[in-house]
Amino acid sequence: MTSRELVYRTLEFRNTDGRAPRDLWTLPWADIHHPAELKQIKKDFPSDFSSPDPCYHKKDISTGDPYKKGRFIDHWGCIFESCQDGYYGEVKEAIVSVEDENWDDVSRVHFPVEWLTIDIDQVNAQCRASDKFMLSGVYARPFEQLQFMRTSEQLFCDLVLMPAGLEQLMRKMHTFYCDLLETWAKTEVDALCFMDDWGTQTSLLINPDMWERIFKPMYKDYIEIAHRAGKKIFMHSDGNTLAIYPHLIEMGLDAFNSQIFCMGLENLRQYAGKVTFWGEIDRQHILPHASTDEVKAAVHKVREMLWANGGAIAQCEFSVGTNPANVHAMFEAWDETI
Repeated sequence: MTSRELVYRTLEFRNTDGRAPRDLWTLPWADIHHPAELKQIKKDFPSDFSSPDPCYHKKDISTGDPYKKGRFIDHWGCIFESCQDGYYGEVKEAIVSVEDENWDDVSRVHFPVEWLTIDIDQVNAQCRASDKFMLSGVYARPFEQLQFMRTSEQLFCDLVLMPAGLEQLMRKMHTFYCDLLETWAKTEVDALCFMDDWGTQTSLLINPDMWERIFKPMYKDYIEIAHRAGKKIFMHSDGNTLAIYPHLIEMGLDAFNSQIFCMGLENLRQYAGKVTFWGEIDRQHILPHASTDEVKAAVHKVREMLWANGGAIAQCEFSVGTNPANVHAMFEAWDETI
């Protein structure tokens, strides 16, 4: 069975062979601090996922490296500062001034139309040359991108007041993201993607009713674009997102990467067989600090509570402070649960 076939069977709850697809996320920190261990993990547990190079015909405006010390300007013109290598920077300057209460001046916001110039033939060639499950090369992320433009604190206030300028920009942004996903839907990738970090440790960052009113319709459009084209669709969100799980399942999301240990496996068990849990094993406590036996116990618990002839992916993030032995043990444990 190829990786692509394994992932499809897992997403469709017909994985009777038992091995969970593997997906390792890494930050440059892992390459810097644990290069040998990371290389061994990738050798022992090859990923079942990949993404094609978009091969853009036009270069976007981004400058710098988001994981290098110094300044990085993203594809939208948002400005990040990083204090050391291996870490993603933080927004220190709003490109829509916080003094501009009505969002009247958005001249510094650049819509990355260059992302619409992917070389579809080259993307398709890469998909055909691989037996891995291919995810699209970019993510729609409206909530986070607005924070990058405005800063998080100010955006929370803006979403309550909803000035006309913000509403207009959000409509334009949503149209752009729909165009982006429609462009990728014309390729031979297996799945489209979107993301937004929605949770604190205990709840959503905004009122769930506000999320449902403002952002759920956007996500519904993204999911429908994928499904109309016969694609799966994956979402990522950090934090406690328990409040939006029913909405995402209702809309037909195929796979959700979320911090399942933050929410409690017992609270998520009701959704087994309704959405695929795209990881993750806890990177706050277990991966950095637990013993390898505790890591394996955590994996076995996920398998016991969330597996339903599929519906779970062996995924974790090798990020700052992670113990490489625990990443290796995590993948070992998933194979042991077969």
